[in-house]
Parts: sequence; structure tokens; C-alpha cells
Amino acid sequence: MYAFTFERPSSLADATKLAGNAGARPLAGGQTLLASMKLRLTNPEQLVDLGGIAELATIKRDGNAVVVGAMARHADVASSADVKSAIPALADLAAGIGDRQVRALGTIGGSLANNDPAACYPAAVLGLNATVQTTQRKIAADDFFQGLFATALKDGELITAVSFPQAKRAAYMKFRQPASRFALIGVFVAQTDGGVRVAVTGGGNGVFRHSGLEAALSKDFTPQSAASVKIDAGDLATDIHASAAYRANLISVMTQRAVAKALG
Repeated sequence: MYAFTFERPSSLADATKLAGNAGARPLAGGQTLLASMKLRLTNPEQLVDLGGIAELATIKRDGNAVVVGAMARHADVASSADVKSAIPALADLAAGIGDRQVRALGTIGGSLANNDPAACYPAAVLGLNATVQTTQRKIAADDFFQGLFATALKDGELITAVSFPQAKRAAYMKFRQPASRFALIGVFVAQTDGGVRVAVTGGGNGVFRHSGLEAALSKDFTPQSAASVKIDAGDLATDIHASAAYRANLISVMTQRAVAKALG
């Protein structure tokens, strides 16, 4: 590696100040950033380790929502009694991320800030219409994700927590890419008072909602209704892992399975 300075603040105020420095990068679980540094794809002058800020790792109930701190590890979300009781689909999603080592180190805040186009957490945030809380504001899920590795975060702005509202029913189904365990296609389905939300990850440039599936399932929340929706492959990715047509078929199949799972 190359030379850089390392800071480990103990308060959010100190972390916010350090993150605003030119050339600084916040370090959450390090599952992406450290690998990128080893490959010299990124070269921050300063790392600001958020692991020493206890308030960022909490998970708590807040009315009909669950608020997950940005530094909560995947394993913590998967095992949280509050998450399991209020939004079991979110706990199930977290339990299926990567392998045991990734789940022990990776964080929800790091995942969302990175916004990998095949990551699982963006599907939960978008599917549940969650709110991303930062050091500067609150950002609605529909406004947060802005394309390939792009988000609404400004320079120096840190995610502090994510507020997930409870849904009537919800489920996540993922078809894993065998080597990376990222989603070749992942679908998060949530039935709410305002209708159904369907969020798809792994399809191309980033997580997205599928309006056709949402409309059909808002009228009839059944696997058969999901199966009746034609999935357009035009905007989906083709790569060494799967063709756009294959991904389109997976979206349909994973949605049907997610609805069946949500129905119990």
C-alpha cells in the first residue's frame, strides 16, 4: 500500500469534522474500501475509522419502525431480536449476505454508501421505503440511490442510521452469484398500507423499483399475479454471469418466490 494517516475518532462530532478533510475517506467495515486500496483503485490520504463510535452501532425500535445504526454489522442485524420481531425479512436478508467473515465485519452504512449494483441492503431500503439518516439530513429511499456506485451523499456527509418502517408483509429472495455471493438477482417485496413496493438488485446499474410488478401485486398479492407480469430485459445487464434475458426471468421467479414466502 501507499502512505496514509489513520484516525479513529470516539465521537460522531469528531468523525464528521475529520470526514470533511480533503482526501479523507470514512472506513466502516472495510470490505470494499480496503480491497480497493490494495488494488490501488483508490488512494485516500486519510482513513477515518468509524468503529470506535458506539452510538453508530445501535439497533432499536422507534414506534412502528426499526432504526439500525450505520455501523451495525450484518451479523448484528441478522440476530437482533427487534429486527426479527418487527421486520423478519430484513433479518433474513442480513443473514444471507456474503459469508460469516463478511457478516462479522461488514456494516449497513458501508454497504449503502458504496451502493454496489448487486448488494442486498439497497433492495431492503428501497423495498421498505426506509429513510437514510445522515449527519446533515434525512434522505428518502427513492432519492438516495442514483445509479452505479452513486448516492445522494455529499462530500463529508456520513450515514448515521437507517429507519425501516414495518410492513404488513415482506420477504427477500436472492439468486446468488456462486463465487461472490452477491445477488445475480435479488428481489425485496413489501406489502404496505400504501400498496406494494418491489425492489430489484443485481439487474444492472443499481437497485430499482419495478412498477409493473408493484401495480399487479397491489391489486392481487399472489405469486400468480407476479407471474403474469412481463419483465422487459431491455435495461438489464448482460455479462459473464448471465444474459439480460436470464436476469429478466430471474426477476419474475424471485418475485413469485418472495410473495409466496411473505404469505407464509
